[in-house]
Formats: sequence, C-alpha cells, structure tokens
Amino acid sequence: MNKDKPFTSVSRPKILHFHESNGPVDEAIYGLMEKAGGIRQHKYIREMIIAALKAGQEDEDQADLRLMNTTLKEMRFTAKIFGPYREVKKVTVFGSARIMPDVAAYQAAVLLGKKLQEAGYMVITGGGPGIMQAVNEGAGARYSFGINIQLPFEQKTNHIVDGNPKSITYKYFFNRKVAFIKEAHAVVLFPGGFGTLDEAMEVLTLVQTGKRNLIPLILIDPPGSSYWKTWIDFLQQELMVQGYINPPDFNLFHLADNAQQAVDLINQFYKRFHSLVYAGKKLVIRMNSKISENKILKLNASFSDILVHGGKIISSGPLPEELDESGMDHLPRIIVDFDRLNFGRLRKMIDVINSDEFDTQ
Repeated sequence: MNKDKPFTSVSRPKILHFHESNGPVDEAIYGLMEKAGGIRQHKYIREMIIAALKAGQEDEDQADLRLMNTTLKEMRFTAKIFGPYREVKKVTVFGSARIMPDVAAYQAAVLLGKKLQEAGYMVITGGGPGIMQAVNEGAGARYSFGINIQLPFEQKTNHIVDGNPKSITYKYFFNRKVAFIKEAHAVVLFPGGFGTLDEAMEVLTLVQTGKRNLIPLILIDPPGSSYWKTWIDFLQQELMVQGYINPPDFNLFHLADNAQQAVDLINQFYKRFHSLVYAGKKLVIRMNSKISENKILKLNASFSDILVHGGKIISSGPLPEELDESGMDHLPRIIVDFDRLNFGRLRKMIDVINSDEFDTQ
C-alpha cells in the first residue's frame, strides 16, 4: 500500500466500545499487538487504539487530530526519557529566562542546582537560559533534565542540556507542564515573568484541589529580592481577605531566602513521609519509619477537622488496592478517612508526621 496515498472511500463506521465487545476489531487489535511484540499492558494499549479509531470516525478536522497525535507522541517520549530514572527524586525549578549570570538570582540558582545534586536529587528545568541554565549548570548535565518549548523567540536550549539524551522539546505547553509536575518530587520557584507566575499558580491549583499529590513547593527570594514576599502579601490582602482562598492554603508552600534552606525543606518533607495513594475512599500515607500509637492518637485529635464524619486515622499494613505498586509493602502506613477538601491542613499534618511533635510515648 502506498502510505502517501490517502484512502478515497470511507466505509460505514462500526460502533466501537472501550469494553471488549468489538468482535473482529478487538481480534485485529490483539493480533497487531502480537505482531508488534513487547506489549506488556495490553488493556491500556488496546484502549488507546480504540480511542484513536473512534477519533478517526468522529472528527474530520485535521487540526483536532494533529493535536491528539502530537500529544500522544510527546507524552510517549516523555515516559521513555523519564522512565529509567523513576527511582530518583527530581526537583523542578522555575524562574526567569532573562536573568543574566552576573546577578544574585543566577548565582543562587547555580548553588541550588549544586546542593540538590549533592543531596541526591536530579533537576528538571525548562532547558533554556537564565534561571534554567543556572540550575542545570549547578547540577551538571548528568543530573539534569531539560524540557524545552518551541518558541519563535527567547527559548533556545542552554549548553548544559543541548544534545543531552535527557532533553525534550515540546510543541504544546500543556504537555510540557504535565512533565514538569508529574515527574517532580518538589518544585522550587525563583522570581520570573508571566510564565513563572503561571507555573506557580498551576502547581498551587493542582495541589490545592488534590489533582496532584502533595509535594514541597518552595519560593526563593534571592538576596535583595522581595518578589515572592510581595506576591504572598497580595494573596493575604486580596485573595484571603475576600474569601477566595483559606488560611490553611498557605501551608501548601514555603518561602526561602537561600538554596540551602530550600534543600533542607525538601529533605524535611521526606524525612518520614514517603508517598500517598488513595485506596477506594481511604487515604494511605506511606512512611519511611513507623510512628507511635500515641502520635496517631494526637493526630486524630489535632486533625479531626479533615476527617469524614465518624472517620479516624489508624496504623496499617499495605491494602489490597495497592498491590499494583511493587516494592512498597515493607513501608509502615497510616490510613486516613480524609474528606478530600482541605489539602492545606493535610499538608500541615504531613509536617507534623515528619516532626518530633507527639513522638513521645
């Protein structure tokens, strides 16, 4: 078949379903996967193929299909690049592309990259100049990811990540944003322009609404800067006063004035806390070390406001719903009947879990 020659006839569409009731179409899809070889997650690959076929049936707009096609390709490549480094914690750093090497913010970003690498983290930046280049410089190419964007101006790949196999250039901002946040175990923000503010609000919105599991979000004001302090004042004086946000929302981020303080805040977050996952209606918090029953009692008393009516916090082993995540069965857990409303208070509870507060028997 000539791949450059389009189909000239369109057969009557068959109604396709994501559940397996498509007869010969499903058989053909499984046959295709068998011929391709190496397919491990048959269920999801089958559904992706069904989605593509349904899109082809339903949408004649090439622009829509190009967007779907490019998005799938970009997300596939993202998973390929980050996949080998799943076990390494990564810190995404945002900030202005226009910062020059002779200013304090640039030097602070170089130092942050260096200290993150020394603490065992890899860094993710936009791969461009300014703060991005500074962080990549400090961490070094081996410990750096650069996820760039195609722009008609300003954004050229910096020399640290240029040609690096851990460098990706995206067509769409939204795919790039997914990579920035999905792969991060912490986010650090330096001062910047519209893009930096957009990224700050994006992460805050996701963690405030529970669409992204809680991670450290740190705002750095380098020497001589009051950028983030002024921004926080605005949040307090306008958004909070007007009732658009609540006081506990300020637990979702921390202000720092130097690189070491930022690294210390990230380390503290993972001191005992390991990860969290939802198992049905239960929130499972996995920990690197067990907490005492006395501390669990104190948590129940101090954070009863974030529990569903009649809910509680208890210690536990792994739940059956977690069995798809291997390598974590040994971790102690607490099960929280969380109301999924106040993530600022949940963030505060994680701070208490990590602290020595209530640790005495």
